[in-house]
Amino acid sequence: MASDDNTQRGNETAPAPAPGFLQRNPVVATFVLAVVVVIIDQATKWWAVSALEGRTEPVRILGNLLSLRLLRNPGAALGIGYGYTWVLTIIVVVVIAVMVRVIGKIRSHAWAIALALMLGGAIGNLIDRLVRPPSFAEGHVIDFIEYGDWFVGNVADIAIVAAAVLIVILSIRGIGFDGSRPEPKIPA
Repeated sequence: MASDDNTQRGNETAPAPAPGFLQRNPVVATFVLAVVVVIIDQATKWWAVSALEGRTEPVRILGNLLSLRLLRNPGAALGIGYGYTWVLTIIVVVVIAVMVRVIGKIRSHAWAIALALMLGGAIGNLIDRLVRPPSFAEGHVIDFIEYGDWFVGNVADIAIVAAAVLIVILSIRGIGFDGSRPEPKIPA
């Protein structure tokens, strides 16, 4: 009973808990989470192609609010950029390279999660661009989650949107990559 001995001697300091995986190595944890996002994204796209191919009517989940409908998107979000798929591929590769460089500076749990979601989503859609028809770097992204009459997306898109929301929140709160916050300014 070492803790009782410490308390009896007046030493009430408890040993610090062992840091979790994210605290020990946030860079590795960020990449691991990104890989998990990619795996889930690619698995759900594989399922969507096998289960929804050839269906003319969407599979309704929540009435007209949420359905499953297979689409092959040649453009960017909301079909923007149709005909410039190879340009979008180059842009995504550059964005991924920048994110990988930035991830090396992360010490904040929240930033690690945000960048992991963003990286995983970007890689998930990039894989489609690289390996799906019609050709290398011009492949169409598999979209299958239909949100009413607004748009159709995929798991990678969900990860990217969640990351963007988290990044906005972190930026508004002034939280840096290292987890620091700016000192409050006290009026003189």
